Amino acid sequence: MANLEKYEPIVGSYVMEELYTIAENLKGKIIQNVNSTAVGGGVAEILSRMIPLLRALGIEAHWDVIKGGERFFEATKRFHNALHNETTNPLQDDFAVFLDNTDENLRDMKLYGDVLFVHDPQPVALVKVKEALKSRWAWRCHIDLSAPNERVWNFIKGFVEHYDAAVFTSPAFAQDLPLPRFIIMPSIDPLSEKNKKLSSKFVDSFLEKHELNPEKPIITQISRFDYLKDPFGALEVYRDVKRRVDCQLTLAGGGAADDPEGAKVLAEVSEKAENDRDIHILTNLSDLEINALQRASSIILQMSLKEGFGLTVTEALWKGKPVLARPVGGIPLQIKHGYSGILCHSIPGFSQWVRRLLVNKEYAKRIGINAREYVRSNFLITRHLKDYMLLFLFLLETG
Repeated sequence: MANLEKYEPIVGSYVMEELYTIAENLKGKIIQNVNSTAVGGGVAEILSRMIPLLRALGIEAHWDVIKGGERFFEATKRFHNALHNETTNPLQDDFAVFLDNTDENLRDMKLYGDVLFVHDPQPVALVKVKEALKSRWAWRCHIDLSAPNERVWNFIKGFVEHYDAAVFTSPAFAQDLPLPRFIIMPSIDPLSEKNKKLSSKFVDSFLEKHELNPEKPIITQISRFDYLKDPFGALEVYRDVKRRVDCQLTLAGGGAADDPEGAKVLAEVSEKAENDRDIHILTNLSDLEINALQRASSIILQMSLKEGFGLTVTEALWKGKPVLARPVGGIPLQIKHGYSGILCHSIPGFSQWVRRLLVNKEYAKRIGINAREYVRSNFLITRHLKDYMLLFLFLLETG
């Protein structure tokens, strides 16, 4: 079981006392989370840390994952891109595939929670059986819905309207709905393997294992291999910077289990790297290794063209690193330009700022210090726990 006492030195005793007080009101209630993958991506990462902490607070929290074949996840990937307002259009039978998969899951899954907390579009249609259950339902949207494809959103919205509440990451993502809407920002766990303190010996051994030169600045982007994450833009920035400042680029990531596109993007990135020995493409790193890479990096990039909240940004900020990112999704909620990071709108802009921060190390250090404190105040899992518990109380008390 998670040890809650370890969080007190990080967030303070008042925060912890508040969590225990709220949790007392939820004892005896079952909270059932449902999403589409147990591994990969920010949702699975949040739930893997959130569930043990809710249980440590005495709340009966559970996490179930819907099943789906390749055809289902291809369809939901097109839905995902369309909801991000990409030019990708779903195939005509994607909607039927989606509904058929929902029906299969409803036959196989047991829905037993006093609160059903359903994450993202893939399992949204499970709400079809709501009237047969004595439970309260909330839909948690983790993606950028600021300008969705109208056809796909109207399809998803038809199910969302049957929920008792909808939760969004940012006011910019919140759609007009005939139900209560909440803004709850995601978080990171400072004690997880991806975020906890590491010894310099471990970091050094990681660099040696992956043939990274500790004497040469490392520019890093950590994300799944996805066109929306723009790893190709990161390659452009690196090549531009390297003309004046010797450096290395690391592109690290993998794929979420519900994303079938990753292998194709990875192959294209590898081809464009053109056997440059200072470009390191790392896949399937452990959480500890990602932690080590962030701590060893001089600059962290997040070149995303579209983003949900952007937890990889939060993780890098917590390490006290200067992060340069496009102002998309939840990233502007985390990066206050020039204070806790840098927001860039173009490849030349990224390149100019990377060069400046590699040269002006005092400014880079100051941004990193500010970044860590901004995360401590706003984006740690203890705040997230409080927000979720208050949401559950609202649902139960208004039901």
